[in-house]
Amino acid sequence: MIWERLVKLEKEIIEVLDKHLVEYNEPGMDRFNKPGWTNRTWSNMSIRRAHVDVVDARESKGLWMAHICLFPMLENGGPIYGFDVIAGKKKVTGCFHDFSPLLLKEHPLTKYFIEENKWFKPSKERVLPDWAKAIFSKGMIAAGNITEERELNQVCTLAVSNLNTYIDKISHYNSDSKREDVIRAQNFYCEHQQQNPHTPRTMKSLGLPEDDIKLFCADNLFPTIK
Repeated sequence: MIWERLVKLEKEIIEVLDKHLVEYNEPGMDRFNKPGWTNRTWSNMSIRRAHVDVVDARESKGLWMAHICLFPMLENGGPIYGFDVIAGKKKVTGCFHDFSPLLLKEHPLTKYFIEENKWFKPSKERVLPDWAKAIFSKGMIAAGNITEERELNQVCTLAVSNLNTYIDKISHYNSDSKREDVIRAQNFYCEHQQQNPHTPRTMKSLGLPEDDIKLFCADNLFPTIK
């Protein structure tokens, strides 16, 4: 039930992105597209980079993982959309979702996210480390040990409905901020995400090559703007 629902979620996410954004081939990303590992990127006039990263190691390792992240354009001070999930056959061990604020901690879109999703209470809440607390909103969803179909459906529904809202509303903040300020804020977010020790560890446990993992985490998962 868990894997089936998450594979369905992947398709739903891609349908939304295909409808509202344009897919493009990001330089260097071909290396990270191989059997069991898929990376795709999209953009539009308001979103400079939408990245979907899926590792399907159900047969080899009994695990399935997805990462979805959308960055606004560099003169848009809106938040970053993020959704991450990793699951075994019988439970979701981690699910994280946020509209992470950049220049304004109380950005209208982040406030919307907090207000609209406050009804959801995970059966088990994951404790966030300091690097995460520095970049995520106070309403971030951090769920662990999801085993019930009802709770899994709830987080999947939130991921898709919030994605549609984000894409619809992020354009309202085009050209509302200085480019250098947005670059600094997005880099701050990426640099903190790169501190996450679980990402390379998890990818290694999924059987991905160590050289690929190092390069991917540094240059493709959360790339800073030079």
